[in-house]
Amino acid sequence: MNKFLEKIQISTSNAPSAIGAYSQAIKVDKLIFISGQIPLNPKTMEVVDGGVDIQIKQVLLNLKAIIDEAGANLEQVVKINVYLDDLSNFQAVNEQMKFFFEEPYPARAAVEVSRLPKDVQIEMDAILFIDN
Repeated sequence: MNKFLEKIQISTSNAPSAIGAYSQAIKVDKLIFISGQIPLNPKTMEVVDGGVDIQIKQVLLNLKAIIDEAGANLEQVVKINVYLDDLSNFQAVNEQMKFFFEEPYPARAAVEVSRLPKDVQIEMDAILFIDN
């Protein structure tokens, strides 16, 4: 197999385990692709209690746990996709992201969807560029 196409699985118990036929993250060459994270407590695999702010924070913590396991850091995140069940929560996403990221912030898309797994309010995935 071409080394560029070698896929390396990244997995940690500090983030929710995959609940389907996917990996928490895959590294290919200098890119890491993190699967969509929902606000599950990784220890209980239950949706965290509280409003949208708590759910957003848990999603970001789950992303960070996977990033840490990959030996990377939040500064290496180049793209985030945000899926919301209500786009009026977009400002809450902005506020929570300021606690995790510094300028220049990652590129981002945010879309409203009709439903998310386990009826959560938010899901995020991410792409990182690493140079090691």
